[in-house]
Amino acid sequence: MNALTEGFLIGVIATASLAIGMIFLRHWRRTRDPLFLAFGTAFIIEAGDRIYLLFMQHPNEANPWYYLIRLFAFLLILVGILRKNFGRR
Repeated sequence: MNALTEGFLIGVIATASLAIGMIFLRHWRRTRDPLFLAFGTAFIIEAGDRIYLLFMQHPNEANPWYYLIRLFAFLLILVGILRKNFGRR
């Protein structure tokens, strides 16, 4: 795959992640459900990670920091789910 196509696809993924994150945050603002906040924040972090990858001189997804940021986003989702299921009622 050439660099132009790869950059385009990364941009599409970043835009979609940002849009989904904003939708979740809008629902969180209306309902104050922490699960929506966790999903919205995770998707916005993922969008930022993709945008950072897009503007790097030599993008390398094998970099451990890339995976740590992604792990943090997934842990936010996991914490949101656990809080929703096992939190105070």
